[in-house]
Amino acid sequence: MAVNKLALIRYKTIDDCLKNRFRKWTLEDLIEKVSETLYELEGITTGVSKRTIQADIQLMRSDKLGYNAPIVVKDRRFYSYEDLSYSITKAPINQSDVDKMKEIVGVLKQFNAFNYFDEMSDMIARLENNLYKSTKQTGNNIQLESNRLVKGLECIPPLYQAILSKSALLIEYKSFKAQIANQGIYFPYMLKEYRNRWFLICKAKKRPGILNLALDRIVEFQELPNEPFYAYEGVDFDRYYNDLIGVSKSERDRPHKIILEFANDHAPYVITKPLHESQVVLGKNEKTTMIRIDVVLNYELEREILGFGECVKVLHPRLLIGRIKRRLMETCKLYEEKAVSSTP
Repeated sequence: MAVNKLALIRYKTIDDCLKNRFRKWTLEDLIEKVSETLYELEGITTGVSKRTIQADIQLMRSDKLGYNAPIVVKDRRFYSYEDLSYSITKAPINQSDVDKMKEIVGVLKQFNAFNYFDEMSDMIARLENNLYKSTKQTGNNIQLESNRLVKGLECIPPLYQAILSKSALLIEYKSFKAQIANQGIYFPYMLKEYRNRWFLICKAKKRPGILNLALDRIVEFQELPNEPFYAYEGVDFDRYYNDLIGVSKSERDRPHKIILEFANDHAPYVITKPLHESQVVLGKNEKTTMIRIDVVLNYELEREILGFGECVKVLHPRLLIGRIKRRLMETCKLYEEKAVSSTP
């Protein structure tokens, strides 16, 4: 049973009242106290109904949430706990809950990201220890894709903290094309992962626009406490990357209507694992299936298409057709040159 935050506040407030032995609690008293707490914590001014509190008490008495609270009514009016030492905060975790938590810990351990945040890793380790101290671990039944050899992962915790604290950074960065590393002041906004590679989404102090810096190309960095932080206005980073594959995008980029034609024997793989959330099937004939995605034209999109080899053909737009065709011709040249050079 899913329990929302307001319900938990009500249960906790009722529990606090019934633990207080220096006062007798009528139903009206409980309603008043819960209403006061909801106003203090959540700003709710409408209060809470009698039916809601009665339902909460019945739920706390039941086993649905594992409380089994011994709530009794004395003198047909006053609510209290029959067990003077009882509290829902002391309610034992049943075996079903333990089994479910074991599954969750097993899944969390598969996420590389949890290895990067020291505090989170410690918390998971403590949770795992408490859960498995009296049982035998049977191993993980879920294995997620990961690559522990990727460089730059150690940068994630301090960069994450810099984003939270809105701190300017002095970063020494060496791109794949540069012969030497360069230093600059950057304002970090978000960390983004794409295919097990992490990027810092930021703005350079002396350059316009949003940048993405690959963490594996960051030589070193440090916070600049005396440098004012530049907040990037006008961009909703929660939505900024919704219309592209990968991370390469400028503010001027807009999504294009991409139409791809897949061979029918390969189309099910694309249909069951969409290239993008905008994907729709346009039609199907005896040999091919056409799909459409609305994304920004970038390098990652081209790599995705080229990865399907002879199983896909770009039908629209012309600009993308030209790019893919050119890259395929360059690829063919490599094989032709190799064949000529290896001929006796």
